This record gives sequence, structure tokens and C-alpha cells, in this order.
Amino acid sequence: MNYILFAVIAYLLGSIPTAVWIGKMKYGIDVREHGSKNAGATNTFRTLGKKAGIVVLSIDIIKGFIASFLPFLFNVGPWQSDALITVQIVSAISAVVGHVYPIFANFRGGKGVATSLGVIIGIHPPAAGICIVAFLIVFIISQYVSLGAIIASIIFPTSIYFIFKSDSIYLISFSIILASLVIYKHRQNIQRLIAGNENKMNLFKK
Repeated sequence: MNYILFAVIAYLLGSIPTAVWIGKMKYGIDVREHGSKNAGATNTFRTLGKKAGIVVLSIDIIKGFIASFLPFLFNVGPWQSDALITVQIVSAISAVVGHVYPIFANFRGGKGVATSLGVIIGIHPPAAGICIVAFLIVFIISQYVSLGAIIASIIFPTSIYFIFKSDSIYLISFSIILASLVIYKHRQNIQRLIAGNENKMNLFKK
């Protein structure tokens, strides 16, 4: 029952379509009809500007973090216990799935990068820090958000296993599943990167 309860709550939390609601309510625009047609932070930056993009990015990260932190609030188990970690993982995956396939936005959501970062921060902050640094380095050098997200997603399970040497099959499996989901959602970006026609983004440009 714990798994079902947390999965439902986390899915609904992840389903909050931040980019869609902010675009429609404040700008009268559905971001899914513009740019990459993706309801995520990157397309919001491109379509609505930096201010809206920062708000969407922040909220999407926060909702992922809250979803993974829910088990702590309900005292599911002691710190780093298998019970706590498994419920956290169920909540985390549900939140990301909710963001990608939101019930509140006709199941047309984002690619799950910001929400994935939020759940990683909640479950394994040190690994999240490494992923953030990797993303920023790749993004600043290449100006490809998608490439930064793909590299960061690959580094997550790599760091869990090789750097932090986790022996938790639950955590290792979760890291692989989450990375796979992010890469799957970026499959078209990968094709464009290979073809050399992926869109770049310069956040420092006025």
C-alpha cells in the first residue's frame, strides 16, 4: 500500500505541467505548439524567455525533490534502509513519468531532465552534484542542452557504481532506469546531434 500511495502522489506531483500552465496563464501561449514542442524548461527558455524558463526549471526540480523526499515526511524507514530507498525510488520514477506523461496536460509533457535532477538531489545529493557539474561543463562548451543532459544522465549510474561504490541493487537499478528514460526521451535530439543540426542555446546572450 505504501508503494501504491507514494506512486500515485508522486505521479500527480510530477504531472504538474509547469511550462504549459505558466505559458498559457501568463503569456497566452502553449509552449507545446512552439519551438521543439516540448513542455520543458529548455523550450520555455527559447519560447518565453529567461524569466519564465528559470521559474519552470526551478519548479520542475522542486517537484522532483519533493516526490523523492515524501518517504522521509511519513517516516517510512530509517535513513538509508532498503525500505526507505525503495519507496523513494518508486516515488522518484513516478514523478518523472508524471512529468513526461502528465495527466493534467493530456499526457504531453517534457523530457524529464529537471525533474530527474530533483529526484537525484533527494535520493543521492553527491551524485546529483557530479551530474550538475558534468552538465554545465558540456553545455557551456558545446551550447547543446540535450548533449549536456544525455552526458549527465550517463554519469549518474556510472558515479553511483564506480565512484560511490553503492552495493544497493535498488539504487543501481534505479540509476540505470532513470538514465535510460532520459536518453530515450532525447532520441530525436541524438539523431540531430549526429546529423549536426541540433539547436544550440546561449543563456548568456541578451
